[in-house]
Amino acid sequence: MINFLSMNGYGVYVFSAFIFTMINFLGLYLIARYQLKKEQQKFAEKFGKLNLDKVSVANKQKINKEILSASIFSKI
Repeated sequence: MINFLSMNGYGVYVFSAFIFTMINFLGLYLIARYQLKKEQQKFAEKFGKLNLDKVSVANKQKINKEILSASIFSKI
């Protein structure tokens, strides 16, 4: 077990690189999640201010359907 962890002297480099990569991936995920939530809130604010005629037109647009469905079912 010790031989596996030391990897002939390269274990420190390998595991530190792995941990560094995982920390960066986690940071990028958290930043993307925060930005998504922020954009969904801005969209919801603008969408909530529309009158009934504009809401019916907006509901028919494909991109709006995707954004609204993503905000309901988002797993991020």
